[in-house]
Amino acid sequence: MLITLVAVALLAFYVAWNLGANDVANAMGTSVGSKAVTLKQAIVIAGVLEFTGAVLFGHEVTETLATKIANPALFAATPQIFVVGMVTVLISCGVWLQIATSRGLPVSSSHAVVGAIAGFSWVALGVGAIDWPSIGLISIGWVLTPLISGAIAALFYSLIKHWILDQPNQLVQLQEWIPWLSTALLGVFGVIVLPSLTEPLTNFVIEQVGFPIPAYDIPLLTGAVAAVGLTIISWRQLEDLGKTEESTQFPMPNAPCPIPNPVERLFARFQLLSACFVAFAHGSNDVGNAIAPLAAIVYINRTGSVPTDGIDIPIWILILGAAGIVGGLAVWGKKVIATIGENIIALQPSSGFCAELATATTILIASRLGLPVSTSHALVGGVVGIGLVQNIKSIKFQTLKGIAAAWLITIPASALLSATIFSIARILFH
Repeated sequence: MLITLVAVALLAFYVAWNLGANDVANAMGTSVGSKAVTLKQAIVIAGVLEFTGAVLFGHEVTETLATKIANPALFAATPQIFVVGMVTVLISCGVWLQIATSRGLPVSSSHAVVGAIAGFSWVALGVGAIDWPSIGLISIGWVLTPLISGAIAALFYSLIKHWILDQPNQLVQLQEWIPWLSTALLGVFGVIVLPSLTEPLTNFVIEQVGFPIPAYDIPLLTGAVAAVGLTIISWRQLEDLGKTEESTQFPMPNAPCPIPNPVERLFARFQLLSACFVAFAHGSNDVGNAIAPLAAIVYINRTGSVPTDGIDIPIWILILGAAGIVGGLAVWGKKVIATIGENIIALQPSSGFCAELATATTILIASRLGLPVSTSHALVGGVVGIGLVQNIKSIKFQTLKGIAAAWLITIPASALLSATIFSIARILFH
């Protein structure tokens, strides 16, 4: 059984590797495309934040995928079939993600995992083995994700375009808007993530110090201090940038090429922060796609029964998934980053910032609800939303056709792969 567990752990690492290569482009593609950061910087930043998000928040979605797609009660008498099925899920997802990445297509790992689980369940026990209500709920999430993200991005970019970019004195307008931009950026991240991050401190104050504070006081205070700090720093940076406005070739430090407009240079710094939040959000949501089958198999090995309700995810499994994501991003991530960042619309830091903020908002909410939604859908939706505000002719629909086709084919392709591999495995090990 130990050899089996090691083999399954390696398979989960392989899936996480491919997931990192394909999906992490969603976090950093727009930043690289708008020249806010270099590819190397993007890989380092995304690596750190993906790892942190996966380890701190990865358990919710992992639990959903491990217990809510295949109807686990039907496998109660035959846990070994469930184990074989979960192994085929890992193989199918890893292979499909590797094929998509080699073509530079940003597919949904969530699609791949859910399709693969449904495929083996159908072959193993028939159509009734699939938990259709859960699949229905997740499918609704997939449809709504690009629409919601696109709407948020379009709304936010419209405001920035109207009040800052289209104004005769952009620097003065941006100075007035910096507090609101700082609040929006840190508010999105803070409302959803800070309560969990500051929970140990809140508990310490209540239990050890004996001071009964409301649960949201510390996260609100932390977010407010961070927003004020970001506002003051940004005002100072804008003042410095304003002094160099006459210079036409004043590159950002370490930027791959100059961004002469001081307004866009400041937005590039905001965009880098928003990209960090997307990376954190992606790690928290999508690590489950790689490690849920492994978590289910470890649970069966420990208890001898199929997980039917909530399960504890050991920390080493979260770390294994996070490490795989970071490795895949570093080695294979370039192609999909180019597709997202350069081949849908031409991005400026201001538009990239809006797309990333919309994506982070959509994905972090889904993570808190335990819904395995698609980061690819959210970011592509956000980028298209911006394209619609800018000019519909600026959208490269040929690229979108390829992405949409990959999205549509992912579920049936991974289901078919999984069903085929499971059928062969059942014959071999019968």
